[in-house]
Amino acid sequence: MLSPSPAHRWLGLVVISLGMALIVVDTTIVNVIIPPIIEDLAVDSAEAQWIQESYAIVVAALLLLVGRLADLLGARRIFLAGVVVFGATSMLAGLAPTGGLLVLARFLQGVGAAMIVPTSLSLVNATFTGKARGQAFAVWGSTIGAASALGPLLGGWLAEDTSWRWAFGINVPFTVLIFLGALAFLAPSPRTRGRIDVIGAVLSVLGLGLLAFGLIEGRTLGWLGSVEPLSILGFTWDAGPSPVLVALVLAVLTLLGFARRQAILVRSGDTTRALVDTRLFSVRSFRNGNIATLIIGLGEFGIIAVLPLWLQFTLDYSVLQAGLALVPLAVGSFLASSASFGMTARFSSLGLVRLGLVLEIAGLAGLALVATTDSPWWPIALALLLYGVGVGFATAQVTNVVLADVPAHSAGQASGIQSAARQLGSALGIAVLTTAFFSTLGTKLGQLLTATGMSTTESDRFTDTVTDSAGSAIAALAANPQTTVVADAAQLAMTEGITLIGYLAAGLLLLGLIATVAIPTNAAPSVPDRSTPEPDRSTAATPPRPISRQGA
Repeated sequence: MLSPSPAHRWLGLVVISLGMALIVVDTTIVNVIIPPIIEDLAVDSAEAQWIQESYAIVVAALLLLVGRLADLLGARRIFLAGVVVFGATSMLAGLAPTGGLLVLARFLQGVGAAMIVPTSLSLVNATFTGKARGQAFAVWGSTIGAASALGPLLGGWLAEDTSWRWAFGINVPFTVLIFLGALAFLAPSPRTRGRIDVIGAVLSVLGLGLLAFGLIEGRTLGWLGSVEPLSILGFTWDAGPSPVLVALVLAVLTLLGFARRQAILVRSGDTTRALVDTRLFSVRSFRNGNIATLIIGLGEFGIIAVLPLWLQFTLDYSVLQAGLALVPLAVGSFLASSASFGMTARFSSLGLVRLGLVLEIAGLAGLALVATTDSPWWPIALALLLYGVGVGFATAQVTNVVLADVPAHSAGQASGIQSAARQLGSALGIAVLTTAFFSTLGTKLGQLLTATGMSTTESDRFTDTVTDSAGSAIAALAANPQTTVVADAAQLAMTEGITLIGYLAAGLLLLGLIATVAIPTNAAPSVPDRSTPEPDRSTAATPPRPISRQGA
């Protein structure tokens, strides 16, 4: 019989955090290993694009549906199923003989990831109460920050010293370990009676998927008119309005239809079928906390998408060295996790969120301040360490704030909503920050080259070469004595881009800090419990623990 002792709960938290770490690492690691994938599998640019982006799009699309399934079937059961799917599809990705099969594997990996993200939140929320819950979310949140930084490091090591296939293959033994650990240390979750609103599920998956696609692909494909062709399933879209514009318009219409349908179901009393119980938004901490989560997501991790490019192509770091440069971020996240254990007795979760945001703002502004074309490593490390400490406090505790007053019977769908807010905020933040970075790179490089007396035609050609290669062409330009001036200008322009988005990300986090003012320090749930929980009998010998209003 599974013991509900504190030791079992904390070991269960380790299992949940490992599962979350795998999901976050697989979001960032592919950006580093894509060059050897292109060379090995001879994939074209369209396939390379889908290998990188399909995973994140599927995760965002399925979060609300999976959150509701967790309530109906039990969070632990969905978590276990997600671990199995993720492990099997990671093996498929690692063995993929063609780019097409790798794209398919990445889509399916996204399904497994979407089953793990909201259920990990729900399981943490249900397993811990009081001060221990804040400490548990500190560990869970620091895992996100650390894993986002360790992904490029792991990818760089694999890209330089072994095969890109191990970037996926390494997931398999971890998923086996996580599966066995979940069976041993996570108590079966209660289930809520109800059924799935099929029409609502289709609308949510379609709407969130289109929204994520538009936010992720806007810079590449064009926000209004087609800039690059989109190729999928043998169909090519390369003229007229951008597919991103069409996707975003359809996403808004679809999500409005979804929201209206959910509101009608709840008003009619059919809450057992609603995918989202709209009464949850009457809980002030949940409603305003999700707004803050969305805004915080805009500035929190977008810089990680372009910082390795600056480290490699301006400061001349290797792929592995660029990954190592991000390690202070991971160290900072773990330091915050350790500090949280003592601080939860003196600070509220909301207070730790605000402290974390202040530190993140200081770290990002500091990074922007010290960025030069020959920056030494140590001020960059200090800025990232400070930023990482802030991530460790803010990312973890904002989740605790959002879910603190949610009734236990709605924990799954509440976790799905919170995960969706975080995912979409991050996607929008990456879109905003990468667009700002590459726009600055192109504009500043063109100005610098024109100022040297270079013709507009030649300046445009070199500018397009640098921006289209995301800076990787700089090394070849620097090696040629005739184009060293172009390389120097490109490195200066790239540095100005990093400076801009450092300050921009700090400004977005400042807006997130201001948004936390609307979150109450104490609130009570106003969603009546009209459901009858039903135990998950997937482990018959293990009786479930009762769950209180706080989700113990």
